[in-house]
Amino acid sequence: MGLMRRFRIWAGSVALRRKIAIALAMAALASGIATYLALTESPPFGPDPSAVLSLLNLDLALLLLLGAVVAWRLVEVWAERRRGLAGSRLQIRLVLLFSLIAVMPTIIVAVFSCLFFSFGVESWFSDRVRTAISESLAVAEAYLHEHQQAIRADVLAMANDLNRDAMKLSLNPQHLEQVVSAQAALRGLSEAVVLDRAGRTLAKSSLSFTLGFERVPDAAMRRADEGDVAIMTNDSDDRVRALVRLNQFGDVYLFVGRFIEPGVLNHMEETQRAAAQYEQLEGQRSGSQIKFALIFMMVALLVLVSAVAIGIHFATQLVVPISRLVTAAEQIRGGDLAARVPEGEKDDELASLSRAFNRMTYQIESQQHELREANRQLDERRRFTETVLTGVSAGVIGLDRFGRVNLPNRSASSLLGVDLEEAIGQDLAQVAPEMGGLLDEAARRPERLAQSQVQLVRGTSTRTLLVRIAAEHYGREISGYVVTFDDITELLSAQRKAAWADIARRIAHEIKNPLTPIQLAAERLRRRYLKEIKGDAETFTVCTDTIIRHVGDIGRMIDEFSSFARMPAPVLKPENLSEIVRQTVFLQRTAHPEIAFATTFSAQPVVVRCDARLVGQAVI
Repeated sequence: MGLMRRFRIWAGSVALRRKIAIALAMAALASGIATYLALTESPPFGPDPSAVLSLLNLDLALLLLLGAVVAWRLVEVWAERRRGLAGSRLQIRLVLLFSLIAVMPTIIVAVFSCLFFSFGVESWFSDRVRTAISESLAVAEAYLHEHQQAIRADVLAMANDLNRDAMKLSLNPQHLEQVVSAQAALRGLSEAVVLDRAGRTLAKSSLSFTLGFERVPDAAMRRADEGDVAIMTNDSDDRVRALVRLNQFGDVYLFVGRFIEPGVLNHMEETQRAAAQYEQLEGQRSGSQIKFALIFMMVALLVLVSAVAIGIHFATQLVVPISRLVTAAEQIRGGDLAARVPEGEKDDELASLSRAFNRMTYQIESQQHELREANRQLDERRRFTETVLTGVSAGVIGLDRFGRVNLPNRSASSLLGVDLEEAIGQDLAQVAPEMGGLLDEAARRPERLAQSQVQLVRGTSTRTLLVRIAAEHYGREISGYVVTFDDITELLSAQRKAAWADIARRIAHEIKNPLTPIQLAAERLRRRYLKEIKGDAETFTVCTDTIIRHVGDIGRMIDEFSSFARMPAPVLKPENLSEIVRQTVFLQRTAHPEIAFATTFSAQPVVVRCDARLVGQAVI
């Protein structure tokens, strides 16, 4: 939120700077035209020097302000070009074009104006004009001198009268005010005021209405402190004033005024000012011509800078949308899919392009969101698959289409004797070379299940693994492999034992069948013929006993042989029947993918005392 707020503030300040630049440019153009009309004494200005001076001051202020704005903007444009921002070169070309369009007519007008002014100056300094100004100045100075001497004499006389009675008048302010009023009326003074240095009125004449409110200039105060009479006129030019210090009253002053004819005083001041200006201009004719030429050049420069400012504005109006599009494209390339460009209210090609760009970025952002959601679901499925494979006793390894390990379970690491988590990304042929040939067979015939028994030798131990490799393919493209294997060493041993047990059972059956008749026949021979044999009966007895004894020995050997043919004694301990069946079905499902196995297990473990191996063999 803070970043967006700062961005809006910056954007607002940029828009404000542009508005200020345009306003200054328009004002500069208007001021330049008005200044030219005033210098040529064209309507509506006419011969008005104050208007010319005001316009020149305004031109100078606008020129400085507009020059600063244009310089700052040109620096920005040049910096943008140095950084290689889009649109900066076009903007510079447009600015140069506007400048060239404006500079030529401006220079022509300025040159002809300077020539026109030079010819006009020659007629200003004629003898008739010089004589008229001199005579007018002499009359004005005589009139002013007369009034100044009169009010000087009156204020000194009045000050002497007040100083003479200072002791008495300072103790009675009311009487002081009466005396001041009487003295002012006696000497024909319009107003009279007694005041201190701070400007506080101590006494005034009855007709004093404005004099007490005027601030006495510091220069007049200093001149009065020196003992002289300070003569001055007010801003309205309708009276002459005089200030003198009342020494007997302490730090107190007498301030008097006398109304004179305003028109006479104005004419006098205008005459003095005109004479002074005339003498100054006559002595500085060449300098004045140069100054006026510079003024015309300043106006020309003002128009030129205004044209540059307007050119920058229009160039910016054309270039800014393009720059925004390029900047937003760079942001999208950097991964910020939330980048948008202002569409604006205009219905032009740039606005249509901005709207199309925003629609495109919105679609890209939506698709990325969907892709992230799909990746999240795939990751959840992967974790679920890893959890399921963790509880499987058989080894399971997922391979990519190049035969590299990417998803092993713990049983696979245990059976192979290798930490497959560290072997992720390696070829299966490097991790388990014994399975390399079977993987090649699965790659050659991806539509068939590759299965084989593999002898795994690790150190001094040898294991027999039943390995099955199934290829995952879409059409003709193989996307990966699933390798499942289990240790069947004990199973093979049990199968061999079962085979030998069957053989032993058959042999025992075939051998044991004639033993009983042989033993019975030997016993019968001994009972029947022992008494009839007279000679060597002992030998007969030994022979029959030997036959009976060896038949018994052979019978016991057959019993031992038969005991080998029986199932091994079960080892009973608590086992989960659901887990035994789940592992057995998993192996069979992997071995026979063409068969659909359906299983239903209880939510709670089914624990019974049994031999897990024998029960698993029974399920198979």
